Amino acid sequence: MILKSNGEYVATHVEFACSTFKQALGLMFRKDIPENYALVFVMKKCRKVSLHMLFVNFAIGVIFLDEDKRVVKLSELRPWTGVCSSDTKVKYIIETNKGIEKAANLNVGDVLSFENKC
Repeated sequence: MILKSNGEYVATHVEFACSTFKQALGLMFRKDIPENYALVFVMKKCRKVSLHMLFVNFAIGVIFLDEDKRVVKLSELRPWTGVCSSDTKVKYIIETNKGIEKAANLNVGDVLSFENKC
């Protein structure tokens, strides 16, 4: 489960992408993802990252976090053609259904909590 600091949930169904292979695969080739789902990428060290939507058939929301799990950037990506960069060094990237970041009222500077399962 991913929670905001006030205890409100962002996602209840959480999967972790710990290996380089799982991170490269991401959400590619899936038809959809469950409601309240999040795929958490855990970087070995903080770094700038870029994401693409090649072979992803649905729009997603992306939450970039620093090593303190503080939101540093929020993005929404379109299927197949979306691309974005973290613009700064990050430790975690969370990919969710489009709109979850808005529904959870997330803002840059918010701190999230979740158990790192990597």
